[in-house]
Amino acid sequence: MELRHLRYFVAVAAEGSLTQAAERLHLTQPSLSRQIRQLEGDIGAALFERNAGGTSLTPAGVALHQHALLLLRLADAAPDMARSATSHAREVVHIGIPPGLPEGWLLDVLAALETEVPHASITLIEASSSEQLRMIREGHLDLGMVREQPAGKLRAKLLLEVPFGVAARPGHPLAGATSCRMQDLDNLRILAHGRQQVPVVDDRLVMAAHAAGVVPLWQFTQFSEHALACAQAAKADAVLLVEHTAHRLLPGWTWLPLTEPELPLLTWLAWPTETRAVVRAVADAVPAHD
Repeated sequence: MELRHLRYFVAVAAEGSLTQAAERLHLTQPSLSRQIRQLEGDIGAALFERNAGGTSLTPAGVALHQHALLLLRLADAAPDMARSATSHAREVVHIGIPPGLPEGWLLDVLAALETEVPHASITLIEASSSEQLRMIREGHLDLGMVREQPAGKLRAKLLLEVPFGVAARPGHPLAGATSCRMQDLDNLRILAHGRQQVPVVDDRLVMAAHAAGVVPLWQFTQFSEHALACAQAAKADAVLLVEHTAHRLLPGWTWLPLTEPELPLLTWLAWPTETRAVVRAVADAVPAHD
């Protein structure tokens, strides 16, 4: 058994499809199939059930999967751990972060980790929530700060709850208000993050608007640093986002808290149930939402 076989196995398990896994691994499907068959031969059991909808893990595959993730994570960390041995033997911990976290809060978290877990060397990787959860499942991330409550075999705790609001275009009548209700958005063009960035917000927006009997003209898209350009392209009257991001990315636009209904942006910390002691220590040291 070779590490590459385990990487191929984990990729197929994550994708649920030999074809999609082969594309991501830049292999042909026949080549990937041969590698999986070699691994199954080494293990002495079938790891996947093939069907019209793709692949699913057999009981033997489920048993191997958790061990494979841990082995790959240790293998990936080995070079960093070897290099860190000359620097007080600090263990590298990879943490995923989504765009738009309050920078002051994140710096406070890093300062707390430096004090409380001094043997951890923190590396931050910016990625969307869905990308982070995939990377955790595949063993490429130790922890992730995600915008959806993790499901499955992941541990989680709530870190942040920040209210959403709308930033109104300069000169728009909405900019003269002090707060905003869903009724105030009727027939306005509202730019909002799509599902890939904030998975639950667009569903909750549509449901809240339906409950209020109003029809905002939602413009769902992905944006982070270029909110102003995206708003201009969409000819948006207002942009839905949190206050600290609005002040940073949309200078001159008036941010109003959304009060009816209140719509919080939640950030969760997620990590595997089976992981290194240093990862558990980091997870415990990151302050939870009160």
